[in-house]
Amino acid sequence: MVVLALQNGAANAAPAAHPSGARAVALSAPARAAALESAQDHAGAAAHALGLGAKEKLVARDVVEDADGTVHTRYERTYAGLPVLGGDLVTHVAKSGTLKGVSKATGARISVPSTTAAVSPAGARKTALKAAGVAEATASASRKVVWAAGTKPVLAYESVVKGVRHDGSPSERHVISDATTGKEIYSYEAIDTGTGTSRYSGTVPLGTTASAGGGYDLTDGGRGGHRTYDLNGGTNGTGTLFHDADDAWGDGTVASRQTAAVDAAYGAAVTWDFYKSAFNRNGIAGDGRAAYSRVHYGNAYVNAFWNDSCFCMTYGDGQGNVNPLTSLDVAGHEMSHGLTAATAGLKYSRESGGLNEATSDILGTSVEFYANNSADPGDYLIGEKIDINGDGTPLRYMDRPSKDGGSADYWSKSVGRLDVHYSSGVANHFFYLLSEGSGAKTVNGVAYDSPTYNGSAVTGIGRTKAYQIWYKALSTYFTSSTDYAGARTGTLRAAADLYGSGSAEYNAVAAAWTAVNVK
Repeated sequence: MVVLALQNGAANAAPAAHPSGARAVALSAPARAAALESAQDHAGAAAHALGLGAKEKLVARDVVEDADGTVHTRYERTYAGLPVLGGDLVTHVAKSGTLKGVSKATGARISVPSTTAAVSPAGARKTALKAAGVAEATASASRKVVWAAGTKPVLAYESVVKGVRHDGSPSERHVISDATTGKEIYSYEAIDTGTGTSRYSGTVPLGTTASAGGGYDLTDGGRGGHRTYDLNGGTNGTGTLFHDADDAWGDGTVASRQTAAVDAAYGAAVTWDFYKSAFNRNGIAGDGRAAYSRVHYGNAYVNAFWNDSCFCMTYGDGQGNVNPLTSLDVAGHEMSHGLTAATAGLKYSRESGGLNEATSDILGTSVEFYANNSADPGDYLIGEKIDINGDGTPLRYMDRPSKDGGSADYWSKSVGRLDVHYSSGVANHFFYLLSEGSGAKTVNGVAYDSPTYNGSAVTGIGRTKAYQIWYKALSTYFTSSTDYAGARTGTLRAAADLYGSGSAEYNAVAAAWTAVNVK
């Protein structure tokens, strides 16, 4: 059921242009499940064709089919029954059955001398607790794995430490430790955070469902059953499903607890529609299943986050509990963390973590433009409504990321050492240049002035083509360990697939990466 939520203004979605040929076709949930089952049935033959070792097995995780019949199958690997972290790969098979290529997270041969660990699981948990650096920390049972994301595959443990970060955000830190020496090898955060604000989307349509006991629930039956819950200041559990007697939700102020729920539900709906319109994607994971949203998290919590373990988005109420962080670009940002987890699985650390954050900024921005909402026009600013700095400035800028005081405009050897929200600046800048070009420009009343590393002039190809290229690369060529050099390669391959090698679009991708010093 589509109803109006009482806010201010109006919202309409604009259609997205569709490239053909290399564009993914829509797969229903049953069709996708059948494709995954078929891929798994043929995983042994695929492993043999790729020349994998006798102890290596492939586990199908995702399948994307293009309009021209090319099938991209994403696999995880196991070795002697152990999960191989950083061993994921994607095969690209033509309609004729010919293997066109393979994208691997690592080119190393997967092999370890022994699967017997010198360090105990308890020792691994001790290492993890020390490395996590969070309050109220608890470590789950450690599992033995093969770590393949380094220079040489090693036997290791993966331990998950749950706790609370200094800003009140929940933490789920994965720590990889060497099973022979006990030393930490790598760690990453599984709960992806972002920021935004609320009460800016105007009067919007909502999907709701009539309740058996009378009234209506904030459950969107037309979009996978997305539900919106009230945590009421709590930090655990699902909360209480929003319910209303007359199907008229919120009043545009924080005095009504429903207002934040309206923004969260609307943001989830527009993001779902954008994925479907732009990418033929049936929900975040492509399986027609909706995530759910939780609002009113904690007390004066100034953040929002995606958690893949619950497949859910969570929003705080902001400083003083007066600015719920439920704006449209934030919803698009958080859901896109789920999309990244369901596709490339970019690890939330170092350069891959920066690309993960940038993907959410890129697609969150694209959602905002797609909505075509006069109450919150599309822009290349992140968190422009939140005023987190207290001076009216946005959280991040895509045209010149360094304006926030911490983000990188250009790639350098030290970019991977930045916080992922700052290392994302390189890809955000690339996306702006690819969409709009360099120099001064005004879009929807906002003035931009985008520089380049080498002083070159870059001509944009338009936002729609830019996000098509990014999504194509994310869903078919990026892997868990993709860095900026790999992102350049993947987006060039995507541009060649969509528009042709040597096309204006292909050349623009190359020029935009060079302009941010990724060569």
